[in-house]
Amino acid sequence: MPEAYIFLLIGLGALVLMTAWLPMLLSEAPLSLPIFFVAIGAAIFALPLDISVPHPAGNLPIVERLTELVVIISLMGAALKIDRRIGWLSWMVTWRLLAIAMPVTILALAWLGYTILDLGVATALVMAAALAPTDPVLASDVQVGPPKSGEEDDTRFALTSEAGLNDGLAFPFIMCAIAIAEAGRTGEPWLFRWLGTEVIWRLTVGVGVGALLGFALGWLVFRMPNRAKLSRTGDGFVALGITVAVYGIAEALHGYGFLSVFVAGLALRDAERNHKYHQTLHDFSEQLERLLMMILLVLFGGAITSGGLLDALTWSSVGYALLAIFVVRPLAGWLCLAGTACPPTERAVISFFGIRGLGSIYYLAYALQKEAFDKVDVIWSTVALIILISIILHGVTVTPVMRLIDRRQRRGTAAEETETIIRQRRKRGA
Repeated sequence: MPEAYIFLLIGLGALVLMTAWLPMLLSEAPLSLPIFFVAIGAAIFALPLDISVPHPAGNLPIVERLTELVVIISLMGAALKIDRRIGWLSWMVTWRLLAIAMPVTILALAWLGYTILDLGVATALVMAAALAPTDPVLASDVQVGPPKSGEEDDTRFALTSEAGLNDGLAFPFIMCAIAIAEAGRTGEPWLFRWLGTEVIWRLTVGVGVGALLGFALGWLVFRMPNRAKLSRTGDGFVALGITVAVYGIAEALHGYGFLSVFVAGLALRDAERNHKYHQTLHDFSEQLERLLMMILLVLFGGAITSGGLLDALTWSSVGYALLAIFVVRPLAGWLCLAGTACPPTERAVISFFGIRGLGSIYYLAYALQKEAFDKVDVIWSTVALIILISIILHGVTVTPVMRLIDRRQRRGTAAEETETIIRQRRKRGA
């Protein structure tokens, strides 16, 4: 119907304009862009119109591909804006979050799913693994600033680097749940095959492909003879080409593409750390990510009001969601940072802002196409509720909390400068 198409174009244009305009308007307000677009989607599709967003369970391949695209673009953007060189000590908080907080979170959420929601072992594990990663798409408000902007304090760096890596590192747990479900159906052994293929091989290939292609593309972009290097084009869409090429090659070699994309971004940044072209690549990735995020969040809101996404909720699901957001992730994050130099306030912020989002939807859509799991409607409704609470809670609190962190760091910097001046004066006086 032509009229419907015209109205669709008008609505899409309005949403795109709001995607560009609202970040400036909301920058000083305790309200985030994701909250606004989920509300818009929920309101539009609640109207008595002949349009609706179907439940994701009925469109798993489409849901998987859409969320996959926005996640890999977000991962590349996150990697390109990290100024800090990768290292054991300089990334210590990140390593702790990945090696301790994430597995603890998965085990705790799986146990809660098994006991509170009465899920099978495989189902409890797949939901826990899908919920464990910090979402790189919705966590942009707590991430570091653009390349060489100076907006890379320890808190923002920890959340950015964690979100970049744990989306790939959650995959072995997803594959473990799939292997357990398959073994329950076929009775075949799964442990050693899972360890060899899904853990050792796919992680190694993911990191290796990302590093190799990242350095190779870094040479192509920055190091080739002046007339041939890609950085001379000034085109930001090169970031999209790099992202999808790296992801596709890693997946073709049966590696973890999410991991490859982030590692490739780090390697590309390391090839020429101070080049202005990094800003161009990052800006394009960020704009494309924001546009895709807007579309998916509008659809997410529409699925809630017109697709029955929350219809299978129970009080047990609500309890599970509250424990996941307010207890499991904060406690796991807090404990894993014990003994580090991270101040208590920053430690609490890092632990609290484990934002859940579109990555969780991707993992569910992926896993549910591989094997049959029980209580699928309950899983979808519980995960959707957790994402919704996370969007609202973290979206409302991010601005005042990050301002508090910035004020504390400015006071700390000023105190250090004063102490340095005093010491210098004492030395001169001696």
